[in-house]
Amino acid sequence: MRRLATAALATAALTLSATIALPAAAQAAPKVVASIKPIHSLVSAVMGEEGAPALIVKGAGSPHAYSLKPSEAHAIAQADLVFWVGDGLETFLDKPLESLPEKARIVTLSDVEGLTLYPVREGGAWERHNHDEEAHDHDGHDHEAEAGHDHDHEADHDHEHDHAEAHDEHGHDEHGHDGHGHDEHAHGGTDPHIWLDPVNAALMADAIAGALAKADPDNAETYAANADALKASLASLREKVADELKPVRARPYIVFHDGYQYFERRFGLDAVGSVTISPEQRPGAQRLTEIRAKLAETGAVCVFAEPQFEPSLVRTVVEGTETRTGTLDPLGAAIPEGPQAYGALLEAMAHDLVACLEPSATE
Repeated sequence: MRRLATAALATAALTLSATIALPAAAQAAPKVVASIKPIHSLVSAVMGEEGAPALIVKGAGSPHAYSLKPSEAHAIAQADLVFWVGDGLETFLDKPLESLPEKARIVTLSDVEGLTLYPVREGGAWERHNHDEEAHDHDGHDHEAEAGHDHDHEADHDHEHDHAEAHDEHGHDEHGHDGHGHDEHAHGGTDPHIWLDPVNAALMADAIAGALAKADPDNAETYAANADALKASLASLREKVADELKPVRARPYIVFHDGYQYFERRFGLDAVGSVTISPEQRPGAQRLTEIRAKLAETGAVCVFAEPQFEPSLVRTVVEGTETRTGTLDPLGAAIPEGPQAYGALLEAMAHDLVACLEPSATE
């Protein structure tokens, strides 16, 4: 019996020793939430196989007028990382983000250093672009924005990521409280539709990788590599979209709301106005009269609706004219979510623009 007891103790000691010697279990992937589909797509591409972010605004929902479902509020409350554009766009997230626990990191992508930013254009009928004076090359290449892509990868990461995550250092009290207020989109301030410029998307990819690396250091190299692969695909995407849009760059058109100037300026398009100043407010008779006058003045070829809003206004604007109608979607309502969604979104926008703007056989 004594020998059996001794053997049992020895076995237990060996088992305990082996247990202690085992390496610690790998850290679980962070719980990540992204506000809108284009941002979710970029985050998905950078995360790769290490995890899957949750998406808040799905389908034909609009971040301009969105109400959180209980399940979405719960996902945000449980998140380790939340990626959003900022309070100029997703105003519905202001209060939920303020109440997050201190451990959560909120990454405001409109704060990423180096982004091309434009002010909101005043009124719904703005002046046409002077294509000879555009800041960006119309072949889809922005050499100034691309300068430095050959620089040391880690140095770029450290600089951009610290800036993008400024909210982490300042605390939750500063989220969305820079004095602009929630009417910023319609009454001055910075245009928040930053994702529609693929050069901006490349900068955001680095910021996303940096934020993920801080939350999950074990997979930092994977996130950095995924961001590099994403940036390479974005460069190819720019060239493809630029080539497709070349035949219609000088064709004037009107959009539903002023949410496309990053895309317009990057690819040298000729948008001349928007049906509504603010997508949350239905335009009155005076606004519609102004847009119809702009339609006649500029010879706009097409007026575009959006799947997030009622298309009857567009039909009213073009009634009695030969102006075509089409649909542009800055969020990709019909595109499946995931890492491929961003590229599919820009390609779909280019296709829809060409379909409505290309000259007819009689022109």
